[in-house]
Amino acid sequence: MNQMRNALLIVGSIAFDTIETPAGGVEKALGGSAVYASLAARRFVRPCVVGVVGDDFGAERLEVLSDRGIDTRGIEHARGDTFHWKGRYHENMKDRDTLSTCLNVFENFNPKIPDDYRKCRYVFLGNIDPVLQARVLDQVGETALVGLDTMNFWIKSSPDALRAVMKRIDVLFINDEEAIELSGERSILRASETILGLGPRYLVVKQGEYGALLFGEGACLSVPGILLPGVVDPTGAGDAFAGGFCGYAASQEAADRRTLARALLAGTVMASFTVEGFSVDNLLHLSERQLTGRFSQLEAMMRY
Repeated sequence: MNQMRNALLIVGSIAFDTIETPAGGVEKALGGSAVYASLAARRFVRPCVVGVVGDDFGAERLEVLSDRGIDTRGIEHARGDTFHWKGRYHENMKDRDTLSTCLNVFENFNPKIPDDYRKCRYVFLGNIDPVLQARVLDQVGETALVGLDTMNFWIKSSPDALRAVMKRIDVLFINDEEAIELSGERSILRASETILGLGPRYLVVKQGEYGALLFGEGACLSVPGILLPGVVDPTGAGDAFAGGFCGYAASQEAADRRTLARALLAGTVMASFTVEGFSVDNLLHLSERQLTGRFSQLEAMMRY
């Protein structure tokens, strides 16, 4: 299937999230890195998702994704309950407390990439064990762009596996605190130099409300955060950013500097919509007019 070559393969968690924020809360809402990333990416390209769900994940949940053009054939059904995370955000909407993490069927997740998915040349590896991320790359063919997200847990607990898989990717997505921890440096600039020396062609440093930075191959690009009237739920914003970034790059069938600069905008726009609602609500109901308007808003902020 030639159409798979420029689809975006997304591998990550599929979860139920129970969330409390100063704006309210939700119980067992749809979540997980693969869900946020695919709902953001589908605005630009066809996502093909690989993940695992349990007996409690009904057909109507899958239809939420498939009805929006997301290929769900790679989602495995296992006996047991779906991954369930509970968290509470502080007043600043940045810090949060994890109240419980029940991995359930996700504990034994071992990604199996369907044969036609292996033809995808664009890949996003969500925030999962770097050993599993490497197994995905072992199963795919020639790639044009591989993006990888990680976090401080894997930086601390699996440094060797993380560094090994980083040698095989094109774009690493982390936030500024994780960049400092991974590199051992005190400044983002020095951290970027050290991290790029570990293998990835590009590094994207997510800075929340302050925007994002891209380093690599002689480039240092910056995009501001979009000014919003309020934040409802920050959950999944980083995954939506990466999904928007990789989805846009796949839609252009390119990974050059100009494309990645525009991909920074796409990621920022998708993350901004995510935080304005609980769970994936805004990503589900986003109109083309809203999307175009926010791109224009961000471009206007950058036009001096």
